[in-house]
Amino acid sequence: MNDEDLQRERLVRPLAYDPRRVAEALGLARRDVATARAMLAVNSDWAYNIAYNAMLQAVRALMFSRGVRPTGCHQHVAVVRYAELHLDRQWSVQLDRMRRKRHVSVYDTAGTIPETEAANAVARAEEFFAVIEEIVSGGPEG
Repeated sequence: MNDEDLQRERLVRPLAYDPRRVAEALGLARRDVATARAMLAVNSDWAYNIAYNAMLQAVRALMFSRGVRPTGCHQHVAVVRYAELHLDRQWSVQLDRMRRKRHVSVYDTAGTIPETEAANAVARAEEFFAVIEEIVSGGPEG
């Protein structure tokens, strides 16, 4: 599978490289990492969800840096699928697990994320952000 397959599945579409778009997505990810860290003291569910969003935004920055963007109503799935193609398996697996758990905590059942799991998610998001920031720092094609 490659980016063209994702385009055929209508999960991504081409996008002209714009360093501002990449920087904005990284800025959102950076903001969300900091907010998730602060939220640990307040609410585990939301700390986890914000940590997931930081990772989502980081992958979007990676996508933008490589000239694609997610499309359609399944953008979270598109981001995970892109991560599967372009990042170490450990990251795409964690991102997909967090996506699924986030869905439950946002739409189905409150209080499902233990404090330790939220803290681990925030730590993962911090590490993930650093990995993505390093990749995209080289400009188009990382």
